[in-house]
Parts: sequence; structure tokens; C-alpha cells
Amino acid sequence: MLQDRLSAAAPRVFSVSGLTTLIKEALEDSFQTVTVEGEISNCRPSSSGHVYFTLKDSGAVLSAVLFRGKARSLAFQPADGMLVQATGALSVYAQRGSYQIVVDSLSLAGEGALLKLLEERKRQFAAEGLFDSARKKPLPAFPRCVGVVTSPSGAALRDILQIRRRRNDTVSVVVLPCPVQGAEAGGRIAAMIRAANEWRLADVLIVGRGGGSLEDLLPFSEEAVVRAVADSEIPVVSAVGHEIDWALSDYAADVRAPTPSAACELVVPEKAGIVRAAAQIADALYAAVRVKLERSRLLVKAFAPESLELRFRTIEQPLLLRFDDAKEALLADMRDTAEAYRRRIENTVRDLKGANPKAILARGYAVVRDAATKTLVRSAAEAALGQTLEIFPRDGVIMAEVSAAKTAATGA
Repeated sequence: MLQDRLSAAAPRVFSVSGLTTLIKEALEDSFQTVTVEGEISNCRPSSSGHVYFTLKDSGAVLSAVLFRGKARSLAFQPADGMLVQATGALSVYAQRGSYQIVVDSLSLAGEGALLKLLEERKRQFAAEGLFDSARKKPLPAFPRCVGVVTSPSGAALRDILQIRRRRNDTVSVVVLPCPVQGAEAGGRIAAMIRAANEWRLADVLIVGRGGGSLEDLLPFSEEAVVRAVADSEIPVVSAVGHEIDWALSDYAADVRAPTPSAACELVVPEKAGIVRAAAQIADALYAAVRVKLERSRLLVKAFAPESLELRFRTIEQPLLLRFDDAKEALLADMRDTAEAYRRRIENTVRDLKGANPKAILARGYAVVRDAATKTLVRSAAEAALGQTLEIFPRDGVIMAEVSAAKTAATGA
């Protein structure tokens, strides 16, 4: 027993290592297999594949480690806020004088209280439209001043200032100091966002902090902060924690950045890039001006007297040729038309002459009509014996009396 060993060794003074060894042996012998239920917090997967985290409840916390081999067999990814049951052995880490549970198996025991609370808030704010994409505002391309709502003593501010100095030292930074964890943090963060808007202290705001546990990041999910971010007339970049961390301010902000450093990269344009772009635009402008000047010189040169005369002749010659061709075509048309009309007139005159009754009579024909009725006699059948006829040869008139009449058909 540990108590017996301590009593037996009472006269001597223990070294720290000796006492820790006794505690380690006693603790590990007594708790070789134990199952603990608690909420995961400060979960830190390492590059080696091991997972370090804390199990907690309302009264205490317990460090835990899940080694790579056991972590690979899990059916889920451990994350902050999960309520789990961990089975393993207690172990003492002598170098730190702390104890932890080395987890052999890990199973879900239900949603963690914090995670459940955040999900409920998220649904509420989404239903109110605080996360709608229509509310999102674009970030200014060339901000003159960047406001940073964070702790003045935190690593996040140092990273932002360093990156701002490297990228573009002409951009001003206004620090709006506030605590970023604890009971009062949410109200102070919201107050700084509202103050920045009221006094127009910046062109864009970075609201955030460095990494931490789910509890550490909780102020950025409080209702006051989410509403202040959503209502901000100044564009807001939410930069809470590391890439795997999240807060409800991420959803309400105009842009979410994985880290404060990344947020600074987003809002501060690189001065060297602006200078390069300006130089390229200037070169393109000079080139365009040179082209315009050269074209203007050519245009002015084209208005010299000899050039104008040549251009006039070049324009005139085709027109003169077209005029001559048109004149010849018109004259030819007129000749052809006149000839056609002459032939038609000659034919008409000939036809008229041929149809003239006097011409017919001149060829030996005569017109015969009844002397009494003056009707034409066209056939021998129309003549009657004793009928007086008037015969009109080419000249004069002959009076005759019908003594006989015969037709070609009857021969009478």
C-alpha cells in the first residue's frame, strides 16, 4: 500500500521524482481499466496521428490521449463539444506532474451541451435570415483603414500587424480592444463592432482571435456578437481560431477567414502587386497613346496637297469611268428604243395603208348597195330581180338594175 510505504519512509525527505513515482505506481495499479463519460474539449489532432483532448464536466477536467493505432479504428472524428465515453487506463505524466487517461476505446454518448446549444442558436439565426447571402457585402478593394476587434495582447493582433506591415504599410490599422474569452467578452466584442460603425472608424473590420477550445471561442457565437456582425454596415471578416474551428459569427460575417492571418491577407492588398499592376496599366496606356499619335501623323500626312490630289484622282477616276459607261449605255438604250419605235410606226403605216378602202377599190374591187335602202349587198343572194343597185368603183358611181342573180352554190 502507498500509505504503508510512505509511513515506512517517513524519516527521509522524498525527491519530487521519488514521490511522483510512488503516486504513479499507486494510481496506475488502482485504475488499470476505467470508463469515463465527459465532453470533449480542446481537441488537438497531431501530425503523428495521435489525438490529444480534454474530457470535462461541470466540475472537473481530465486530460486524455488517443494514440494513432486506436484513432484509426474510430468510426467518427473526435471534435470539441462531443459527449463521449472513454475507456482506458490512468497514467501519470511525470515530467509535468499530471495524470491523464490513455484511451483504448472511444464511443459517442450523445451531443455535447455546448454543441447542442450552438446548433440551436444557428437554426434560430438562420431562420431569421441573419446568414442569408443577400446580406453579404463585398470587401473594399483598396481599404485605407482596417479595424481589428480582438484582444490587444493576443497573438492574433501581432500576426495581423506583421502581415499588414509586410503586404502594405500604407494601410492604417485601428485596434478596437476587447476580451475574447470569458463571460464579458461577447458584450464587449459587440460594443466594439457597433462603435466602429457609429464613428466609421474603418473601411473593413476583422473580428476574431487565435485558436482555443470550444468554450474559449464561445463569445463569438453569442447572440449580441452575431447580431452586431450581421447588422454592421462596414464589411466584416470573421477570423475565429484555426481552420478547423468555427463560430456563429463566421456565418453572419460577409467573409469567413480560416485564421486572423488569412483575414489580413484578404483585406490588405499587396502594395507590390498594386505597383506592378499600375506599371502594367501605365505601359499599356503609353503604348495606346503612341499608336494613336502614329495614326494621327499618318492622317495629317494624308492631307498634304499632293496626297489630297492623288486621293481625289483615285476617287474621281472610277466615278468618271462609271459616268462614261452609264452615258454610253443610256445612248445605246435610246438608239435601240428609237429604232424599235420607228419599226413599229412603219409597220402601223403599212397596215393602215393596206386597210384603206380606196386602196382596195383601186385594185378592182367595188362596193355595192341597195339604191333605195342604202344597205350593202355582200352576196348575190341578197339581190332581187329588178332591184336598183348603186355600184361604187374607185371613182364615181354606177346605177344598175338586177336582171339576174346567181350564187356560187346554186349556179343560178
